[in-house]
Amino acid sequence: MYRLGMFIMTAIMGSSLAAAPIAYPPTRATDLVEDHFGEKLADPYRWLENDVRTDADVQSWVDAQNRVTQDYLKTLPGRDILAGRLKKLFDFERVGTPQKAGGRYFYTRNDGRQNQSVLMVRDGLDGAARVLIDPNGWAKDGATALAEWLPSNDGRFLVYTVQDGGTDWRILRVIDVASGNQMGDELRWIKFSSISWSADNQGFFYSRFPEPTKNAEFQSLNTNQAVYYHRIGTPQANDRKIYETPDRPLLGHSAQVTDDGRYLLITTSGGTDDRYELTLGKLEAKGGVTRPVRLKTLVEGLNFNWELAGSSGETFYFLTNKDAPRGRLVRMNIAKRDAPLTEIVPQSKDTMIGASLVGNRMILAYLGDARSQIEVRELDGQRVSEIALPGIGTAAGFGGRAGDPETFFTFSSFAAPPSVYRFNTATGALDSFFAPKLAFDPKDYVTEQVFYPSKDGTRIPLYVTRRKDTPKAAPTLLYGYGGFNISLTPSYSPTQIAWMEQGGVFAVANLRGGGEYGAEWHDAGRLAKKQNVFDDFIAAGEYLIASGITAKGKLAIEGRSNGGLLIGAVTNQRPDLFAAALPAVGVMDMLRFNRFTAGRYWVDDYGDPGKEADFKVLRAYSPYHNIQSGKDYPAILVTTADTDDRVVPGHSFKYTAALQAAAVGNKPHLIRIETRAGHGAGKPTDKVIAETADLWAFAAYWTGLSIHDLP
Repeated sequence: MYRLGMFIMTAIMGSSLAAAPIAYPPTRATDLVEDHFGEKLADPYRWLENDVRTDADVQSWVDAQNRVTQDYLKTLPGRDILAGRLKKLFDFERVGTPQKAGGRYFYTRNDGRQNQSVLMVRDGLDGAARVLIDPNGWAKDGATALAEWLPSNDGRFLVYTVQDGGTDWRILRVIDVASGNQMGDELRWIKFSSISWSADNQGFFYSRFPEPTKNAEFQSLNTNQAVYYHRIGTPQANDRKIYETPDRPLLGHSAQVTDDGRYLLITTSGGTDDRYELTLGKLEAKGGVTRPVRLKTLVEGLNFNWELAGSSGETFYFLTNKDAPRGRLVRMNIAKRDAPLTEIVPQSKDTMIGASLVGNRMILAYLGDARSQIEVRELDGQRVSEIALPGIGTAAGFGGRAGDPETFFTFSSFAAPPSVYRFNTATGALDSFFAPKLAFDPKDYVTEQVFYPSKDGTRIPLYVTRRKDTPKAAPTLLYGYGGFNISLTPSYSPTQIAWMEQGGVFAVANLRGGGEYGAEWHDAGRLAKKQNVFDDFIAAGEYLIASGITAKGKLAIEGRSNGGLLIGAVTNQRPDLFAAALPAVGVMDMLRFNRFTAGRYWVDDYGDPGKEADFKVLRAYSPYHNIQSGKDYPAILVTTADTDDRVVPGHSFKYTAALQAAAVGNKPHLIRIETRAGHGAGKPTDKVIAETADLWAFAAYWTGLSIHDLP
């Protein structure tokens, strides 16, 4: 009876809201026109690229847009119900994968009510857990987060980074584990950095950029990253520069010390693509500084993926896609001339995505049709066993060291949050370390994997999850990404449960451009083949409707970052197919993305808009440049954040302004702009809940999903 009442109210309100077009705030349009390889292109909203935090005109525009958006969202039925339910769904204890160092165990924990997870430590596996770092008091709004952290090898010290307001920039500090006292170290201008301790536990290697000019740190390009060594208790000005490539300023570098502390491996990349050069140096300590001597090139050319799985003396083990698009395990003798390769585990039908030397055995992680499969092998490649997983899902972790057989991993799926397991590579013993208690029963949900043909006939995997009692033709939320060799595997979020327990279906498409089937799958969805990604996603929507999982007018779509680009592009190409679109922090101007912060890394996947051939491809699908006036567009709620220095908010600002100015129908085309938040990492729980309640209320309204109170 209550469901019926809510449905009738939704239908009545829907007809009245849809009838009247929204009065959007006026947006100033300039007459800026530029020539791109003979084509004249207008960019009337270029001024919206300016930093919202320092440009008064942009700030006024943001304030006006947020007022209109919030006024609209307040009218949507079920918004407060969703927010209340999300608070309950987030209220469960969560524990991260432990790291072991010197007999101590370090892991994150959230009691379910905290905006930020805290860092815990135990002295021994069965020791009492205590709080080492609690970031929840760092900022009144909860938007300052504990980001990366790493204990020293002996467990005495821990280096950690602070992320403020969602920015990619980090402030690095060091704490004494026993006392909890700060060591006084503070390092800045760190972004996209690994951290690796030297064998004496007195210092570590990290990567940083030169200090930006004043007021330029938010949007300026990041170039000339270098590797440094920092000794605890000394000022950053004294840090020794270890490695740089001033003749190639666009390259990025990370450093890793081998388990035995003898060597430093420097991995160099040209962008986000997994194609690396390797440089190796033997470490020596002199004058309080640990540094590599006799650096030599181990792998030349940014051609293939190389991930160090572990080492034993001069024998190094790598996961690589050289001569194996789906990955293989090789051994390299670094002492020999040209460091010849020996294949240990050949490429298989499944994609090898991880390898780690734990104890005296190797743990290999595979993706078989976008689901985890884990096996244990001897160092000569002989198969020992498979680690039995609870079902279709994602296993992650498996860190460890040579000589110590203990490792930890988490397992999760669409309807089951991460549980933590402890595994012994020597004995095969598998034990539970932590299992969460929930406000719902995962057994009420079912996940199916289906396959559908894309436009060119390619077989694409699709995960479909719903409550077991969900009827056919239900409102459905389709999620996609399709880029940067990133694989979408089954993962848990309370936000997904909040949608499904109301009777909605949640679907995830494993599009080309991702890494689900190795390098060939990735290559089939990038550069000149990027249109395949959009075709795959459109075909997923068509399949969901044709199969009766959902129906015309009941399909909403969502994507973040590169996935936001995906949503913008497919909405332009097939506005008739979708009832609602939720592009988040998207790359919307494909002709200028490489001019800001980390954007120049993305040319590996997108191409270079300064090159004519690449420009023609990018111009054809750029969301900002391809809005089709005269077409009836779905309801659109764009989301971004003022401190996003990964995909700067100007992308979403310009796209929204162009949408609102175009003749694309009377459905709402709004933008929600979060303050003191970035690209997503470090966002406090209360902001996640508020944003999700808005998104789901919007999508539910336009797909006909009835929102109701739950017992």
